[in-house]
Amino acid sequence: MSTDLTPPPTKTDAEIRFDEARRRVGIVAGPLVFVLVLAWPFASLTPEAHRLAAVLGLVIVFWITEALPLPVTALLGPALVVVLQVAPVGDTFRPFASPTIFLFIGSFILAQALFVHRVNERVAYGVLSLRIIGGRPTRILIAYGLLAAFLSAWMSNTATTAMLVPIGLTLIRFMESEADIPRKYGTVLMLMTTYCCSRGGMATPVGTPPNLIAIEVIREQLGVDITFFQWMLFSVPIVLVLLAIVCLYLSWVGRTGVRQIPGIEQIIVERKRALGPWRRGEINAVIAFSVTICLWIGPGLLALVLGTDHPVVSSVNDSVPSAVAALVGVVLLFLLPNSKTEPSTITWRQAAQIDWGTILLFGGGLALGALAGSTGLAAVVGEGIIQRVDVSEVVALTFAAAVFTVVLSETMSNTAATAIAIPIVISIAQAAGVNPLIPAVAAALAASVAAILPVSTPPNAIVYASGRVTITEMIKYGILMDVTAVTLVPALVLAIAPRVIG
Repeated sequence: MSTDLTPPPTKTDAEIRFDEARRRVGIVAGPLVFVLVLAWPFASLTPEAHRLAAVLGLVIVFWITEALPLPVTALLGPALVVVLQVAPVGDTFRPFASPTIFLFIGSFILAQALFVHRVNERVAYGVLSLRIIGGRPTRILIAYGLLAAFLSAWMSNTATTAMLVPIGLTLIRFMESEADIPRKYGTVLMLMTTYCCSRGGMATPVGTPPNLIAIEVIREQLGVDITFFQWMLFSVPIVLVLLAIVCLYLSWVGRTGVRQIPGIEQIIVERKRALGPWRRGEINAVIAFSVTICLWIGPGLLALVLGTDHPVVSSVNDSVPSAVAALVGVVLLFLLPNSKTEPSTITWRQAAQIDWGTILLFGGGLALGALAGSTGLAAVVGEGIIQRVDVSEVVALTFAAAVFTVVLSETMSNTAATAIAIPIVISIAQAAGVNPLIPAVAAALAASVAAILPVSTPPNAIVYASGRVTITEMIKYGILMDVTAVTLVPALVLAIAPRVIG
C-alpha cells in the first residue's frame, strides 16, 4: 500500500500551452479594449467615468486571461486611475487600508498559525478516526466533505483544499490497493473537497473574499453594516442546505458497492498518532483563534439576549469590530510563548507568509468598485441594463444577480468577479427602485459556487491538478452544481436574509 503524501502533479504540457496562449491574447486584447473604450464616444458618461470604463475594460481582460498575475492587475488598475486623473491618489488607494483589509490580514495570520502548528491536520485525522465513520467509504466521503466545509468557514478555502487533497489522495490509494474501489470514488472524493470548501467558505465573512467584498461595498455604498453574526444567521442555513445536496448527490454517484475497507482505520490512527501529544504552540493557536471567534460572534449573541438597541451591545460593537477582534487574536499569538526559548507562538517570518496577493486583489477590487460608484459609471451601466432587461422586482433581480455573478466567476477569480458584480448589481437595483441589499448578498454568495472550470476558484484548480478529475468530469458535475446553486442560493437568500438584515 502507498501512504505517500506527494504533492499534486503539475500542469500538463497542453495546459501550459493553453495558459501561455491565453496570456498572449490578454496582453494584446487588454490594451486594445482600453484604447477602443477610450476612443468610443459615450455621451452618457462623465469624462472621469469614461476613462474609468477604459481602465476597467483593461483590468477585466487581464483578470480573465491572467495576462499579468491577478494582484499585479489589481494594482495596475488603481495606478492607471490616478495617472488618467479619474480620482486623486488618496481617494483611489483608501480602500487598501479599509477595516475589511485588516480583518482579512488578521484572519489569514490566525489561520497561518493553525497551519504552522498542524492543528488542521490534528482536526482532520481526529474527525476521520471517529468510531462512527470506521472504514466505510460513504461515511468517509461525507465526513471528509463536512470537515472541508467546517475548516474553510474559518480559514482560506484555498489553504484548506491544499491541506486536504494530499490526505484524500492517501486514502484513495489505500482503498484502491486493498479493495475493488471504482475510479469514480477518487473523482468524487476530490470533487467533494472543492465543492464543500467553496460552500463552507460562504458561512462566515472571513471564509472567502467575496463575502468581505460584499460587506465592504454594502457598507460604503448603502451605509448598512452587516455584522459577523448577522452574516452567519442567514448564510449558515443556506450552506447547510447546499452541503446536504452535495453530500447526498456525490454519495450516490460515488457508491462503491463495498461496505467496509479493512485497515483504513489503522492508517488514519497511525497518522493521528504520528502528530504526538498536544504541544504548547498548538494550544496557543487554538486559544488565540477561539478568543477571536468569541469576539466575532459575541456581540451578536448579546444582541439576541439584550436587544440590538441595548447600550452594552452598541458599546461592544463600536469597541471591538470584526477587524479589531482579528487583530486581538494576532497579538495573542505573539504574546503567548511557544517555549522557554521561543517567546511567541509564531514568528513574524511565519506570519508574513500569508497570501498577500489575495489581499492586494481584494484591495484593488474594492478601489475600482468604489470608483465605479462615485464616478457614476455603475449607475449608467445599471440604467442601461434596466432598459433592456426587466428586473424591476426584487425576486427577478436577485436571481439575475446570482446568475450573472456565477457566469462571471466561471471565467475569472471569484474575488475579481465579485468586485465587478456587486457595484453593478447595486446600481441596477437603485435604478429600478429595488432594495439592493438582498440582490447584493445573493451575488456575493453565488460567487462561491462556480464549479465548472479549474479557473473558477483556487480549490477547483488544486483538485483538477490532483490528476483524479478530468476537465470533462469537472464540467459534467460542475454544470449540475451551478444550476442547483443559482436556483437555491437566491431563493434561500430571499427567504432568510430579509428576516436578518431587512
